[in-house]
Amino acid sequence: MNLQGIVAVSGKPGLWKALSQNKTGFILESLDAQKTKLIANLSTAKLAALDEITIFGYDEDIKLTDVFERIKAAQNVPDAKTDGKKLRDFFKEVAPDHDEEKVYASDMKKVITWYHLLKDMPFFNEAEKPAEAVAEETATVAEGEKPAVKVKKAPAITVPKVTQQAAPKAASKPKAVSKPRRAE
Repeated sequence: MNLQGIVAVSGKPGLWKALSQNKTGFILESLDAQKTKLIANLSTAKLAALDEITIFGYDEDIKLTDVFERIKAAQNVPDAKTDGKKLRDFFKEVAPDHDEEKVYASDMKKVITWYHLLKDMPFFNEAEKPAEAVAEETATVAEGEKPAVKVKKAPAITVPKVTQQAAPKAASKPKAVSKPRRAE
């Protein structure tokens, strides 16, 4: 499963594909039927890359891609609008060591909704190329060999990790103590 370049945008429903990057953010396209375009400004929108999302676990966090693989292998995938108890039972099957106190029913609904949106996409079923294979392909082309098929590479888009940081303190400037008086 190759989820590189697929992001979730805070405050926007669904999933988005990063098309390109500009100075202030990213140009995104929705993965639904409308193919809506969106310019996500990094100063106002928070982006989360699906291949970097993890789910809280008891021992260690579980990668979302691993959960998607288990969901793909599952027999009966429930709908996202199913009862919370049924979703919890299903999630115990696909992510048995998830932390039940930290993973809410809304989180499980979001994962199931994302799965139903992604399952029919061609990139969801293709294998992710390791970095060594990409480097090997570029090395053979660099040596002068002509590749049998010309592959157009997508631009490398990296989505910065969103962290909560305290706002920097403004430099304190000395304030004027007295104001000039008007002449009477």
